[in-house]
Amino acid sequence: MTARGLIIGAPRSGSGKTSVTIGILRALTRRGIAVRGAKSGPDYIDPGFHAAATGRPGVNLDSWAMPPALLNSLASEAARDAELVFLESAMGLFDGIPGEPGRSGSAADLARLYGLPVLLVLDVSGQSQTAAAVAKGFAAYDPEVRIAGVVLNRLGSERHRRLAGDAVEALGMPVVGAILRDPTLNLPERHLGLVQAEEHADLMTHLDRLADMVERSLDLDAIMALAAPMPSAAADFSGALPPPGQRIALAQDAAFTFLYPHLAAHWRGAGAEIVPFSPLADEAPREDCDVCWLPGGYPELHAGKLAAAENFRAGLKRFAETKPIHGECGGFMVLGEALEDAEGETHEMLGLLGHSTSFAKRKMNLGYRQARLLADCPLGPAGAVVRGHEFHYAQMTAPGSDDRLAELADGQGNPLGAFGGRRGHVTGTFFHAIARG
Repeated sequence: MTARGLIIGAPRSGSGKTSVTIGILRALTRRGIAVRGAKSGPDYIDPGFHAAATGRPGVNLDSWAMPPALLNSLASEAARDAELVFLESAMGLFDGIPGEPGRSGSAADLARLYGLPVLLVLDVSGQSQTAAAVAKGFAAYDPEVRIAGVVLNRLGSERHRRLAGDAVEALGMPVVGAILRDPTLNLPERHLGLVQAEEHADLMTHLDRLADMVERSLDLDAIMALAAPMPSAAADFSGALPPPGQRIALAQDAAFTFLYPHLAAHWRGAGAEIVPFSPLADEAPREDCDVCWLPGGYPELHAGKLAAAENFRAGLKRFAETKPIHGECGGFMVLGEALEDAEGETHEMLGLLGHSTSFAKRKMNLGYRQARLLADCPLGPAGAVVRGHEFHYAQMTAPGSDDRLAELADGQGNPLGAFGGRRGHVTGTFFHAIARG
């Protein structure tokens, strides 16, 4: 089957598009419709909610980080086993970075590339008719991006709905939903965004409440009618990161969670086996694995438990004697000498690399990254360029004396210097790899 698709966008983060997207996905799934969620840009949390709501894997579609052939392949693959695909925008609909046309990382790139219409979610709290001016600005800003319908969010009353809705519809733009303000529907957040799907004690109840809200407040039949055909492309995954080994030991628990869905899917599709283990349960990687991968996550929330996990610590050190270990962001922090948590308490980490990090001295680091590898490692051979993303609040308090892993540049190619660390078979960096450059 080939799906139809619709982009759900907004003027900014915090407009409610994630709750609207999850509610639509869950409501349509309850109707028995095969539906999938996708996320523009490098967000690694929302795809988990999309997967929970639909029972189908989420996927990132990133026009900056992914080569066009890989982007098209992932979009086409998402459409093959679904009737509808709802693609949630990151930040504002047009937000990306300056650079090559069509490769800004914004959801608007995908709207232009695939001819997908946009459902615009407007937070109208504190305004009424002015919502129409915002909607008109979106409609006029780029003629190649079509705003097909509007959802009014965080309304205070029926009168509020009439004032804002009538003004928008007077422009010829259909209002297909109006949601009353209800703080109990907000998803909890922490420093990197939403608290992850798997951490909610009663996740399905909350998803069903969002679906109930959507059933009450949105015209789902009208929304489905807005969707347009998704692209169909021949599979070309040459731009994907190859499996780092035939059997990959993957740290996977509440401290290690940030692995992009398309990476795991491609590794399995290429014939690799992923063998999860839990450092928080004091598990070590299986000795028959070829490589160990420590993804990002929230080790700063579990630093004491990781420091006390003696079997995990001894197992990683044994593994590192003969086989590669790679850590990304949170994984990189755990590979270092020490981690200072938010309360200022310092915990001993693995010591397989020489740096130390602190979450008490917080500073946000955010943006696209290009990395030219300085040595062979699980990300690829020396000289290869990898595109990805950096998003963390931890700071390096001691750089250590290890060799650097990569020459780093920002999304526009401005050099940021050598970064990351490598010692023996161990490598790590704050950078999250997405695809080959």
